[in-house]
Amino acid sequence: MGADTTRQATADGHGAGVEDADADWVRAGGPAGEAAAAMPDTAAAGNFEAPEPAFADIDLAAIERGDLAIDEAELHVLSTGLLAAKRWQLRTKRCLDITCAALALALLSPLLLLTALLVAVDSHGPALYRQERVGRGGRRFKMLKFRSMYVGAHDERHHIESVNEASGPVFKMRDDPRVTRVGRVIRKLSIDELPQFWNVLRGDMSLVGPRPPLPEEFVEYGRAHNRRLLVTPGLTCIWQVSGRSDIDFEDWVAMDVEYITTWTLRRDLVLIARTVPAVLSGKGAY
Repeated sequence: MGADTTRQATADGHGAGVEDADADWVRAGGPAGEAAAAMPDTAAAGNFEAPEPAFADIDLAAIERGDLAIDEAELHVLSTGLLAAKRWQLRTKRCLDITCAALALALLSPLLLLTALLVAVDSHGPALYRQERVGRGGRRFKMLKFRSMYVGAHDERHHIESVNEASGPVFKMRDDPRVTRVGRVIRKLSIDELPQFWNVLRGDMSLVGPRPPLPEEFVEYGRAHNRRLLVTPGLTCIWQVSGRSDIDFEDWVAMDVEYITTWTLRRDLVLIARTVPAVLSGKGAY
């Protein structure tokens, strides 16, 4: 496996081989205790522990020497699509992110201001909500959203866990009692996600990529689920245009892995174009 077949997008838009990624993320697999001890600084601070050695923890040098075995599915993910993209392709993807995000924030500014006002008037609390998410390589960042629930709603989730309508570690509920009146509208039209264009500008996210999980979802990930964290998370992806919350979690992960392994710049453009009608349809948005 050559260096050119193991490149992936970094937060600042410069391509870097997986073998050149942060040493505290790409490391030899081993027992869960050893993996936890070698987690990034965020983990050392007590932010999370991987439930088992993460897929992205594999040491590619050890693979090339034949010292570490990986299965065919993992080899396929590491050697195709976005992880095999050339540096100019990754830079083009980042330029697309910056250009589209800046234009979107400028053009949608009246809608953003109106939404912020409606959220603030409808219920007590700030208009914007900074939600902790897990991004590429397991690194945490603050994802921006318009607040669509009552203040403190996240802490009350355990009261309604028994009526979760989603599979896997994800929580979804069509008639969630924690959602405000304005929140139901902006969630249906995905307006609550628009502030994430700022995360795209910052490099926390890309326009297209797997959706970033919550920390409590991430700790329940298995080795196969961690594959979706090998690349920068995004605003939209195959899942977003295929039914969103109506899709089973394992199918969702499979769609993300499909995106990673079949990635092209053209596919990014197609997914961006398909996102607009998907969002307006409101299918699977709750």
